[in-house]
Amino acid sequence: MLSEEQALERTEPVLESPDYVRMSLAAAMTLGFKQGLFYRDARLFCINLLLTYPEGCAARCAYCGLSRKRPGTYSGKSFIRVTWPTYSMDEVAERISRRTDRVKRVCISMVTRKRAVGDTREICARLRSAFDVPVSLLVAPTVLSREDFVEFRKAGADKIGVAIDLATAVLFDRFRGSGTGGPHKWERYWQALSEALSVFGEGNAGAHFMVGMGETEKEMCQAIERVRRMGGRTHLFSFFPEAESEMADHRSPPIAQYRRIQLARFLLDESISAVSEFDFDSDGRIRDFGLPPEELERIIDSGEPFRTSGCAGYDGQVACNRPYANSRPGPGIRNFPFPPDGNDLKRIRRQLGLKKADAGSKVQDA
Repeated sequence: MLSEEQALERTEPVLESPDYVRMSLAAAMTLGFKQGLFYRDARLFCINLLLTYPEGCAARCAYCGLSRKRPGTYSGKSFIRVTWPTYSMDEVAERISRRTDRVKRVCISMVTRKRAVGDTREICARLRSAFDVPVSLLVAPTVLSREDFVEFRKAGADKIGVAIDLATAVLFDRFRGSGTGGPHKWERYWQALSEALSVFGEGNAGAHFMVGMGETEKEMCQAIERVRRMGGRTHLFSFFPEAESEMADHRSPPIAQYRRIQLARFLLDESISAVSEFDFDSDGRIRDFGLPPEELERIIDSGEPFRTSGCAGYDGQVACNRPYANSRPGPGIRNFPFPPDGNDLKRIRRQLGLKKADAGSKVQDA
């Protein structure tokens, strides 16, 4: 005979997708589920959702808060540095429908679990039928086929993200594949990006990369350019250690390194320059971006390279601006969720280590 406690456990609903999703803390604040203020009055324009299952994610990525190897239950694990509380899809859809003046995009993040494929398609179709806000999918290539991308498009998704994360095959295998006992393969991730681009079209799929995992600046630039030549774009992150993950003691990259890669990403994604035009030192560090000095000065002064790179809304402006997702709020902001002001730009120039006396094209030794 069951005890009273066991009987209660059996009657409690299982909070899992597709009926429930997890939501980033910033998104929960935007929709009024949580109270709080953003540093410098930043605003989030994309509601970031994450599929949820009692079994969690099957992957073992060394840096990820959702890794099976990280202690704790899946629903209690942080992801990209913040908590992701769970809500019913009914309430999430209803709240988004009341905030379409503010919400410019929804992004659904899969986890590596086969049942997540159909659930992602169902959630996407449900959201698209409820209101006219574009929906992106951050996919799990290990459990996908090309036909799944076709079905995602039929469900109403308009953009696809593939979190390749690592700039080289060796680093990918070390941190996501055999080095950590995980299921992911470098070749499959690039193949999935190619499949997504063939289904969704040029500019409608891209890759996530994370700076500070042991790659050289040259290697990261080459990975970004590879995506651009395929017809995609790059969404850039700076590594930030997740507590209790395998890489909890790994440091974030020096800010100068991240700023140079941000600038390089902008030049490559906008087809303003090319890796073949860059100059690198013997350690693969960028020394020159291959532009006339006055043009580089103008681009830096715009502040655009240092803003969050992500999927845009219907207005063409980045909607997935993830305030403070890979750095703490404060003067050390790494991805700006708003246009950098004059003081920000002064700080950025110091961080870049560019010699303005040499017309902004040469990087100082730092």
